[in-house]
Amino acid sequence: MNNISTNRKSPIAGPPWFRFALIGTSVVFIAALIGLPVAAVFAEAFRKGFSAYADSLQAEYAVAAIRLTLIVAAVAVPLNLVFGVIASWAITKFDFYGKQLLVTLIDLPFSVSPVISGLIYVLLFGANSVFGEWLIDNDVQIVFAVPGLIIATIFVTFPFVARELIPLMQEQGTEEEEAAILLGATGWQLFFRVTLPNIRWGLLYGVLLCNARAMGEFGAVSVVSGHIKGETNTIPLHVEILYNEYNFVAAFAVASILTLLALITLLLKTLLESRFSSPTNRH
Repeated sequence: MNNISTNRKSPIAGPPWFRFALIGTSVVFIAALIGLPVAAVFAEAFRKGFSAYADSLQAEYAVAAIRLTLIVAAVAVPLNLVFGVIASWAITKFDFYGKQLLVTLIDLPFSVSPVISGLIYVLLFGANSVFGEWLIDNDVQIVFAVPGLIIATIFVTFPFVARELIPLMQEQGTEEEEAAILLGATGWQLFFRVTLPNIRWGLLYGVLLCNARAMGEFGAVSVVSGHIKGETNTIPLHVEILYNEYNFVAAFAVASILTLLALITLLLKTLLESRFSSPTNRH
């Protein structure tokens, strides 16, 4: 019986030429839509040689844009990590009124255009906004300043961690936490010794995606930044300015940073997926 079931062909196996055709079509499609643009970015970035590439990255405004991007990501990602863990824990471990509403709100940035979200913050915190007079009187500037960039980035990236953890924690259930409570574990012991080890790979995966989106976000930060050179331009905004100024080598040189980030993110994503999908490494 075992031999029969083992030797039986899969109903989707098909002839070899069919499999090769599908694989070949996929490879060509990916190479055309992803491989060629990535190659074009680096080809244009190094079109005038490595010295021009290095000079473009060491320019004053480029350095300022890179520094600001790192600052925004360094603030937004940890805050979203904390929010994602808390929201996921509350949604998967407790029953409360408004639970479905919270899940819906977490998905809100996926359905709202980043440009619209940036405009909302301008309407809330701009000079003629609801809080504009109070902000001016207290010498607080949010839009067209770093705080506005951080707030806009937090909004567009906060679903990533929570959306990775919620299905994972729902699948794991609450049995281990309940057993730990019966054994006398405190709240912090429950989290650090039971919950966190079970979600560590999913958490890293969510943080990785969150960081990549935070550093590459354009729409929302473009609206709230004011495009002030050296002060409120992140890497994507600086690339746009360079391109509009027909400084193509510098534009692609700076864009290569985000391209490298995307490639590194894909590599780490693949490694985390392979590690997380292994049954022996899920806990």
